Amino acid sequence: MIPFTRVEGRAYALPLSNVDTDLIIPAEHLKTIRRSGLGGHAFEVLRATSGNVFDDPANERAPILIALDNFGCGSSREHAAWALADLGVRAVIAPSFSDIFAGNAFKNGIAAVELAHSAVEALLRSAPQHSICVDLDRQEVTSSAGDHFTFSMDRFRRECLLAGLDEIALTLTHETAIRAYEQRVGI
Repeated sequence: MIPFTRVEGRAYALPLSNVDTDLIIPAEHLKTIRRSGLGGHAFEVLRATSGNVFDDPANERAPILIALDNFGCGSSREHAAWALADLGVRAVIAPSFSDIFAGNAFKNGIAAVELAHSAVEALLRSAPQHSICVDLDRQEVTSSAGDHFTFSMDRFRRECLLAGLDEIALTLTHETAIRAYEQRVGI
């Protein structure tokens, strides 16, 4: 996993509540176990509409997505996080997230940043014209329009994201102790 310290750039402004995982990645694309290639199918239903935010050339490979309440609700499909990561998204900003989506995002190196509804509304207004910055080290979201908001995040998740540690890499930080245990019990 790539360490997440600071991500800056354009943001997909998606002023919708209850964005479910089926909207993020339609069910017909769940047959794969590969994490790559799903970004092209992310938000297919929305992309079918002319002038959508995802096909705007100014937003190409935008590292941030901003949405409203209850982002990632619906099924527990990890493919939603895979699709966002393949799309280039490193951070999602919303007032609230589905717990399962927030866990899947974390496991895939995506910061789920919760901000007050008023802060998210301000960022949604700024995003079409300004760059957004998510600084996980400082726990701040800023924009070139002058927006400045602080956020908190679970300490364990924050430290893992900052260090670029997924579950396997985190386990391997204890490799010496694991080997010692295996030798002691004869594995």
